[in-house]
Amino acid sequence: MKIGVICYPTFGGSGVVAVEVSRGLVERGHDVHLFSYAPPARLPELPERLVFHEVEVSTYPLFRYPPYEVALASRLSEVAEAESLDLVHAHYAIPHTLAALLVQDILAPRPLPVVTTLHGTDITVVGQDRSYRRVTEHALRRSDAVTAVSEWLRAETEKVFGVTREIEVIGNFVDSVRFRPRENASRRLAFAAPGERLLVHISNFRPVKRAARAVEAFAVVAARMPARLLMVGDGPERAECEARARSLGVRDRVRFLGTQAGVEDLLPLTDMLLLPSEHESFGLSALEAMACGVVPAVSRAGGLPELVEDGVDGLLVEDGDAGRMGTAAAELLADEPRRVRMAAAARATAVERFSPTQALERYEALYARVLRRG
Repeated sequence: MKIGVICYPTFGGSGVVAVEVSRGLVERGHDVHLFSYAPPARLPELPERLVFHEVEVSTYPLFRYPPYEVALASRLSEVAEAESLDLVHAHYAIPHTLAALLVQDILAPRPLPVVTTLHGTDITVVGQDRSYRRVTEHALRRSDAVTAVSEWLRAETEKVFGVTREIEVIGNFVDSVRFRPRENASRRLAFAAPGERLLVHISNFRPVKRAARAVEAFAVVAARMPARLLMVGDGPERAECEARARSLGVRDRVRFLGTQAGVEDLLPLTDMLLLPSEHESFGLSALEAMACGVVPAVSRAGGLPELVEDGVDGLLVEDGDAGRMGTAAAELLADEPRRVRMAAAARATAVERFSPTQALERYEALYARVLRRG
């Protein structure tokens, strides 16, 4: 098949999954054309049969805001026609699905099916904004197939938008060869002294991630044992997190690393991930940590309970309460045999339940069904 994939190029879950889907489809013999406004962060080099198309937006003085959707539709229509694309897979409903639907109209009567994958905030935040609700409904209604990354997100989409059409759940996945436990004592010493516990938080530091609660939870741990925290990522809440670390007296034990491309090299150095999000449609950072043998302490919210089994391969904390999360984390870190067992279970969950092969086979089967209907 010749498949067009549209995504955001950032380190967020939707962009990461779109890149990994693209990479996996190429390995399985398909031709993939990837569209975004910048080279994807998780795609440092292009494998054979994967072509990246950067969407350039003209800054004409008449436009107060550059019309990215129009530029995307224009570029996508050119490539779809020149390369005879079989279908388009849009990751994130707004604006990617809308641009793909416009291309359907441009190329008519030639069919170009559109598959939409919902990742979370396109439904829980953007889609519920009055400015975007109707166009989100249109995107869901007109897509030839719709998938969601968790049962929670499927149910949330049906509840918020009254959707009656089928939404297939195809969970995210992790490359367990790339993300795996690795001993690197010398590199760990760059972040923590011998005998210190090393925790990590990874996010885009947006309010929904509640990154400051990770700092608060860490402060509980640091009061009980020698420990350090790595804050990976960047965003609007970073300054608040730094201020919170100072007010709690742990600023010298918290290191802000900014956005990191090679999280698969950082995660194996750590003992635990703190993720106190308000909600997560799936929780890709938790899955990547688990694949590296890192125990996740996460909110009992959104799709996270579909990923983590409390007390077996991770810790689920009601509402991501910082005090409870810190206490539970400290108790586990003080019991090394139990932590080691849970780390092994976390790795097993990632390998056995969230393999790329399972997800890619389901996407391929979905593509085939959509093309047969067309």
